[in-house]
Amino acid sequence: MNDSGPGGGYFWCLRHKRVESGDDVCPAQFRLGPYSSADDATRALDKVEKRNAEWDAEDARWTGEVS
Repeated sequence: MNDSGPGGGYFWCLRHKRVESGDDVCPAQFRLGPYSSADDATRALDKVEKRNAEWDAEDARWTGEVS
């Protein structure tokens, strides 16, 4: 693998559960990114979980489910 994926950067592959870059990347529907480093790509799912929790909490506040 080289350091320049489609558009550059590193991607987290949801299908293979690994970091991909360069010419060795899966189609867009299977990847998250691009990220500036392989470490950032490795933590992609952590970021997704954190954002989803924040958005769920905001939705709950918006609908009045939480005081």
